[in-house]
Amino acid sequence: METIRIEHRIGVRATAERLWDVLTDFGGWERWNPHEVKVQGALGYGAPISLTERLPDLGERQVQAHLGEWEPNAQLVWVERRGFLFRTLRYYEIEELDRGACIVSHGMVFTGLRAELFHDKHRARIRPAYEAISEKLKQIAEQG
Repeated sequence: METIRIEHRIGVRATAERLWDVLTDFGGWERWNPHEVKVQGALGYGAPISLTERLPDLGERQVQAHLGEWEPNAQLVWVERRGFLFRTLRYYEIEELDRGACIVSHGMVFTGLRAELFHDKHRARIRPAYEAISEKLKQIAEQG
């Protein structure tokens, strides 16, 4: 089975707590994330999460997923089945280097029979979208 990842990392001058507060304010995602909007859900292992994905040139797509792993101030992960033997894992990870200095990584892991095809077809649209998400998340988190 094929596994492929798209990821973006950025340094942010904010505490892990501040970043976690921004990430878990699902109703406020549209302030910093133009590509994953109308987010609804609650923290809880296996809890449902829904959102609208708006990637450039791909239109809008409704996402119905489930939270996987989550750890306060460190990690938020959700998993979506996209058909028979194809799924995506979307994640945000916070690594605190020093108080008020973090690296935020976020991306998507594609797994399944269609993973390589999907990745090859859409990576040129997804990578710039993830860069834009990183920059806006950094801006909002650093504003305090």
